[in-house]
Amino acid sequence: MKEKYMIHDVALCMYCNNCFVSCKDEYVENDWSPYQKPMPRHGHKWMNIAKRERGENDRIDVAYRTTPCMQCGDAACEKAGDFVSRREDGIVVFDLEGGKGKDITKACPYGSIWWNEEERLSQKCDFCAHLLDDPSWAPGVPRCVHTCPTGALTFLEAEPEEFEKLIEAEGLSAYKPELGSKPRVWYRNLYRFEKNFIAGQLLKDGDVAPGVCVKLTGPDCEAELVSDMFGEFKFDGLEDGEYAVSAEGKELAKALIDGASVDAGDFDL
Repeated sequence: MKEKYMIHDVALCMYCNNCFVSCKDEYVENDWSPYQKPMPRHGHKWMNIAKRERGENDRIDVAYRTTPCMQCGDAACEKAGDFVSRREDGIVVFDLEGGKGKDITKACPYGSIWWNEEERLSQKCDFCAHLLDDPSWAPGVPRCVHTCPTGALTFLEAEPEEFEKLIEAEGLSAYKPELGSKPRVWYRNLYRFEKNFIAGQLLKDGDVAPGVCVKLTGPDCEAELVSDMFGEFKFDGLEDGEYAVSAEGKELAKALIDGASVDAGDFDL
């Protein structure tokens, strides 16, 4: 049977918060029993958006990563609560009656479960299952995906084997892959959030130097790129370690990445 998956492209997210607001709009003061009880107006972030700033000086950028329920195939919450089950389409759901008074927020390693004190329930994203099961809901996708203006969020149905091929073909990444949770939420360009870069600028006779080949060497890494119209270069997706930057046959700088991105500086060729 086909299962449901969500993909977030970190490179396309501009922190408009449409996904967060539409989730609130769908669930606050709305009772979708037996799927969900109303979400509290404040506190809950079923579509949580994490922010990370990278770089230093004027060579900085910002990336955002949405963190809904991962709909894990090997879900820690399913082991923690007898009211947790997984549908045939892969969506992890909570039984409202069986879950009354049972707080399993600490069971989720992603922090995606929230406690509703008023309803005395543990709650989380369920991909808007009540909409997906409603044939009159023409978009056929969760509200967050429907309202995303940049296409950063996409939703699809696929056989697990088919989706495995998509992961390989598009270089998709899992958040916290070390957990082995078999998530159904995956990411494009996750390196923009999780890894680091080395950037700098090339000059000639005091002016910018575009179109110059720049080389980077480091731990198990060799890369080349051409400086842009401003003479700037940026090597991204780098692991921690020491790197050497060179251009036109000479070494320009050594840069150490230790958990943070690096401005290597300006270099007059």
